[in-house]
Amino acid sequence: MAKKASKSKPKATSTSKKNPFRISKQNKIILGSLLVLFSIALFFSFVSFYFTWEHDQSLLSEFKNRNEEAKNLLNKFGASISHFFVYKGFGIATLIIPFLLCLTGIYMFLGLDKKGLTKKWIWGLLFLIWFSVAFGFFADESPLLGGLVGYEMNDFLQDYTGTIGVLLLLLFGLVFILVRLFNVTPEGIAEYFKSKRKELSTDFKITKKKDSEVNEEDTLVSSEDEEQILVDTYTHKEEIPHLHKEEEKKDFEVNIPKEQEEEELAMEVEQIVEEPEEIDVLASKLVDDFGEFDPTLELGNYKFPTIDLLDVHGVTGGITINQEELEENKNKIVETLKNYKIGIAQIKATIGPTVTLYEIVPEAGIRISKIKNLEDDIALSLAALGIRIIAPIPGKGTIGIEVPNKNATVVSMRSVIASSKFQKAEMELPIAFGKTISNETFVVDLAKMPHLLMAGATGQGKSVGLNAVLTSLLYKKHPAEVKFILVDPKKVELTLYNKIERHFLAKLPDSEEAIITDNTKVINTLNSLCIEMDNRYELLKLAMVRNLKEYNTKFKARKLNPNDGHKFLPYLVLVIDEFADLIMTAGKEVETPIARLAQLARAIGIHLIVATQRPSVNVITGIIKANFPARIAFRVTSKIDSRTILDAQGADQLIGRGDMLYTQGNDVTRIQCAFVDTPEVAKITEYIGSQRAYPEAHELPEYVGEDSGTSVDYDIEDRDKMFREAAEVIVIAQQGSASLIQRKLKLGYNRAGRIIDQLEAAGIVGPFEGSKARQVLVPDMVSLQQLLDNETH
Repeated sequence: MAKKASKSKPKATSTSKKNPFRISKQNKIILGSLLVLFSIALFFSFVSFYFTWEHDQSLLSEFKNRNEEAKNLLNKFGASISHFFVYKGFGIATLIIPFLLCLTGIYMFLGLDKKGLTKKWIWGLLFLIWFSVAFGFFADESPLLGGLVGYEMNDFLQDYTGTIGVLLLLLFGLVFILVRLFNVTPEGIAEYFKSKRKELSTDFKITKKKDSEVNEEDTLVSSEDEEQILVDTYTHKEEIPHLHKEEEKKDFEVNIPKEQEEEELAMEVEQIVEEPEEIDVLASKLVDDFGEFDPTLELGNYKFPTIDLLDVHGVTGGITINQEELEENKNKIVETLKNYKIGIAQIKATIGPTVTLYEIVPEAGIRISKIKNLEDDIALSLAALGIRIIAPIPGKGTIGIEVPNKNATVVSMRSVIASSKFQKAEMELPIAFGKTISNETFVVDLAKMPHLLMAGATGQGKSVGLNAVLTSLLYKKHPAEVKFILVDPKKVELTLYNKIERHFLAKLPDSEEAIITDNTKVINTLNSLCIEMDNRYELLKLAMVRNLKEYNTKFKARKLNPNDGHKFLPYLVLVIDEFADLIMTAGKEVETPIARLAQLARAIGIHLIVATQRPSVNVITGIIKANFPARIAFRVTSKIDSRTILDAQGADQLIGRGDMLYTQGNDVTRIQCAFVDTPEVAKITEYIGSQRAYPEAHELPEYVGEDSGTSVDYDIEDRDKMFREAAEVIVIAQQGSASLIQRKLKLGYNRAGRIIDQLEAAGIVGPFEGSKARQVLVPDMVSLQQLLDNETH
């Protein structure tokens, strides 16, 4: 079986290469231009033949004599070929031949698809024969109109069918052409005649009305006739110039009595001025008096960070092109592919900051999968780390091979922020990530993502990527327009942003530090954001708008009353630096509110940016992936991690140091993340923090956990009947949980929860501690008995 398979392979390749009828692109251009020019020559020859044929016909036998000259525009060649095609051929219908040849030449010259060309030739030849026979039939005395072919065919048909038979055949040919080529139907013809008839009748009525206006004394027409004329003139008022000035007045005067007209006009005015516009009038009056509401007025003197705060990294003059490296890599790629019998028709290089993209067009018949499988071989020949093959490049008919540059260029945050693309970006939350492989600044809108998931191994640029996101927003947005909720389990990455706490940060009312590092506070913050989300949706519902942008626009236009609870709502951006750590410690208590926010919060301006070192399935679950369409992958260690974060391979072949892949649900874009160093972030936060700020950080709604117990002391009389039994169970087991009471005493969840609250109020168990069981404060049964006896006395 193996031998047969090996024998069949070379046959397949040999048959695919042999194509004797294939014309190269250069030959097509040459042949196409030849056909176009030849068709022009034929056209001039055929046209001039009708003016010079009498003189040139006598010279046809003497064409070998060079001294003789013909009067045809193309001399002897034109006279002879015209005599053959026009006189001995198809007559005046021969002009179709140059048209068809010219069309064929254009198709070949431009390399167009030839599917419709055959159909045009068939119809052209049918027209040629039909016109030739028709001219031969109707112009029997002038054979030049129908040519010898038309004359002979007409003569032949008349011998067998007679004159009427030929006429009927020509009519059938005409019907066939009209129906098949021009889609003519009896219904269409009838409709055409009906419309013409209507036009004639209206023209007749218009002329009748003109006559009646000239002779006013004799035109005492009945009310029915007048009404009919008015309807017609209203329909065709553009055709009557003398009615344009007072046309509408005449219509109203004739059809409606004067009293009714005034009543209807009054009603119309009342409808226009009525209730719906009162709010808008009040709002427009407030806008006229005080101007639109400006949320930035409280910090009216706030100055945005200057570009000087950012440092210039790398080469200032842009990317340097190393021609030797390009040529060397090109030759190695071509040579490697040639070794595997893969021919390249074309190759093109696009130089990026850290990676150069080589776009290749393989020869016809080469399978893409064959090139894709040579990834490691090309990497070996180039001696480079991180070769990535894109087969094919989306939107292009090429295959891309990304090769890292020997001397990578650092993309500084300064160059990205200073670019016109970022400065002129009309986005709600613009983020400048860095530069693409074609050295273009990559700017996206966080509001449209609407959430972002970042992953990558340790030290590959995640924290720098988060700083780039935050820096972009600080350079573009006013403190009144956006607030950050920063979660930093590492406790060191985001501490620099403490300085802008009263400008840009949001926190819980009772928390001292704005940057959240404790996992318990993370759970409370996430649930607080869920409460904020529900409150905002209620405001949107009352305002009858669909999203935050429409709500704020309406509020700025003073169409929403602050006394009804309406206020300007800033965007809230939640940034979590290490998500895997939260999942490990808190689990479902973190995952559930994050899933809720990811599903619902996009419309009301709450956006999530989640980063993790470990993009495994138990960290990035299906619910989270489904609601985070925008994802960024820095370098990861395995193909499985790459598939988890991107649903595609490639992140394991990046070269690190800010090299990343970005996707928003469709194609993947390779970007060199902009580098912003810690001292630069410190300078920006100091610049903002030194300015006048709000009295406090933006406060989130207060959250009290459902199972957090209660500080209210229950009366002994109100205690549950099973209270003492439950206390004994808890003390014996030394485990304070509602589920234990449920199992031992066979109670429902709600009743067990109430008993736990009563036990906490009595001082038997401690407060709620998340997923852990409550601490039992009574060590043994003797102590419990003493505690309960003291309460009764």
